[in-house]
Amino acid sequence: MTTLDGVVQMFDDECQKLQNLIGIADSKSNLTIDQIVEIYYQVMNVSSMSVMLRGQSDSEPLLRKLRETEKLIVEKFDSITHPQIMDNLSDSIRADTKKLQSGNSGKKSKEEIESDAKLFEELRQKMSTREFVEQYEKNLHHD
Repeated sequence: MTTLDGVVQMFDDECQKLQNLIGIADSKSNLTIDQIVEIYYQVMNVSSMSVMLRGQSDSEPLLRKLRETEKLIVEKFDSITHPQIMDNLSDSIRADTKKLQSGNSGKKSKEEIESDAKLFEELRQKMSTREFVEQYEKNLHHD
């Protein structure tokens, strides 16, 4: 097996992982922060590998796989999955913000304060993740 064969096999494995992650994202409306980050990392990883491999070989099976993968990213992830993740993140941030704002009346118990602190931390993580996802979107429109 040549080095290129090994790289092609690795690319194929990474593409399969990407397809699985997109499938998970499309079947769940409330992904965890870790799942969201993993999906975007995988998209960027596979995209980078695709660019690198495009210049390394003129093998028709490899070029076909590269086209299929790029089509998956553009037509499935960028057009459907990514907007869905953005919408779900934004909705979740709005709901958490509203919940935190509505609970600001009167004296709170220790449990309520701890619950609010936990919710605030979750909100911060979601907002940070949304910024990460927005950076991906900005790169979509500038390529």
